[in-house]
Amino acid sequence: MTITFINCDGGGFAALLDVSDGTTIGQLFDRQLPGRRAEDYLIRVDRLPSTREQVLTPGCRVSITPTKIAGAKIAGVRLVAA
Repeated sequence: MTITFINCDGGGFAALLDVSDGTTIGQLFDRQLPGRRAEDYLIRVDRLPSTREQVLTPGCRVSITPTKIAGAKIAGVRLVAA
């Protein structure tokens, strides 16, 4: 079956992916972002938050967006070199 996969990690891209029937969000995440922690991402299916156990359906839209960005500055905090 074909799904739309939107990876917002880094430069970001959207692509049509072929996945097997019965594929879960957890399996897709592990395949597309090996070595990463799902807890560090907002994972949505058809614009709704998802669980690892959710089974993908034909034509669904999956987006994976990081919630922690290395080098991001905390609002209102000024860093001073020692």
